[in-house]
Amino acid sequence: MAHSAIYRVKFRRRREGKTNYRKRLALVKSGKPRLVVRVLNRQVIAQLIAFDPKGDRVLASASSHELKKFGWDGHPGNAPSAYLTGLLLGVRAKKAGYSEAILDIGLHTPVPGSNVYAALKGALDAGMDIPHSEEVLPSEERINGSLIAEYRGIPHLPEKFEEAKKKILEA
Repeated sequence: MAHSAIYRVKFRRRREGKTNYRKRLALVKSGKPRLVVRVLNRQVIAQLIAFDPKGDRVLASASSHELKKFGWDGHPGNAPSAYLTGLLLGVRAKKAGYSEAILDIGLHTPVPGSNVYAALKGALDAGMDIPHSEEVLPSEERINGSLIAEYRGIPHLPEKFEEAKKKILEA
C-alpha cells in the first residue's frame, strides 16, 4: 500500500478490474465504432459503441435473451446464441447505417473459437467490415449447434438455429 505522499490512486474502473485503459485508448484512437462483446454465464451482449467526450454512445445493441422472438429456444449463453446475437447486432447496425467496426473484447482472454469470436462471425455474416484473423473464428459445427445436439441428445437444435438465422436476416 501507499507509504508516501506521492502515491497516485488508480482510476476506479481500473481498481475494480473492469477497464484496461491502455487497450481502450488504442481502440478509441482508431476512430471507428467498437463492437463490444460481453459473454456472461447466462447471456451474450453485443453493442456497437461510438466514442463521445461526454460519454460513449450506443449505436446498436443486441442481447441473446431477444432471440426467443426469433424462435431460438436454446441456452442464451452458448456459441450458437453468441453467433445469432452477433448476427442480430450486425443486421441492426447495417439498418442504422453503420458497416464497419473494430472488435472490443474487454478483459476477456482471446481464445480462438470462443463465444466472443462466434459473435464476431455473426456480425461478419451480417455484412459488417471488422478486421480479424480467420484462425480465431469457431468451426461451423460449433456455431450451428450440431456439437451440442450430439452431446445433449437434442436432434432439432441445428434446424432451430437455421430457422432463427433466417428470421433474423429477414427482419
